[in-house]
Amino acid sequence: MKLHKKILLGSLLCTALVSCSNDKDTSSSNNLQSLAALKSVPLADIPKGFNGTQMCKDVYAPGTDPRGAVIRSTKWPNGSVITVGLYGGSTKVRNKVMQYAKEWSNHANITFNFVTTGTPQIRVTFTQGAGSYSYLGTQALNIPSNEETMNFGWFNDNTSDAEFSRTVIHEFGHALGMIHEHQHPLTSIPWDKNKVYTYYAGYPNYWSKSDVDNNLFAKYSTTQTQYSAYDTQSIMHYSVSSDLTTNGFSVGNNTVLSATDKQFIASVYPF
Repeated sequence: MKLHKKILLGSLLCTALVSCSNDKDTSSSNNLQSLAALKSVPLADIPKGFNGTQMCKDVYAPGTDPRGAVIRSTKWPNGSVITVGLYGGSTKVRNKVMQYAKEWSNHANITFNFVTTGTPQIRVTFTQGAGSYSYLGTQALNIPSNEETMNFGWFNDNTSDAEFSRTVIHEFGHALGMIHEHQHPLTSIPWDKNKVYTYYAGYPNYWSKSDVDNNLFAKYSTTQTQYSAYDTQSIMHYSVSSDLTTNGFSVGNNTVLSATDKQFIASVYPF
């Protein structure tokens, strides 16, 4: 996958090193032979410090302004059946991805149809060390058919259900056009900016001041987004350490859809 324009967003609490399984069983190989070959993300394209960390990366189609890549312009037609291909991973990992991706369909008029032939609209790879990411909504349709549109970079057969739930639901939320909740138009996280700049200047991010400004402090405007009330419990919210805020404000690792997530996605894709 080409690094067109990536804003790398990491969990503010979780930077633990992880390992990924290279297990690709026989059934997986047989299925993949009927799908078009994909270009896996080159290891050289993984920014310094991001290999081996549990990071979600924002990715944008070529020529897209990140502040314009929002849910209004990336929504799928209501009632869409979106085809998804899984390229790699063990049987258990693939089954867990299918299981948790479908959580969205319980609350939205949208269906993820997992296929093993043809050219799926969403193409999921399991490149270890490359982090987890997804193009926003219908931007996936503009990506060359031999490139992935989503990746899970740390799953293996020992991954917990809570981690599968947290990451899969989050990335498929992006695939439906949802933004990161900490960039919600109405958010007012009391960041201690000097501490944030210092923290992200070190391992594993090595971000400049402008990187931090763009990745953490920038917000979408109310005119760009279809949005609900700011929700600290949202599956789309990354954890926020109390060490990086001025008044002890923090957000933990959300692992399931919140009540607001369910109401919001039902309003975006109503039955």
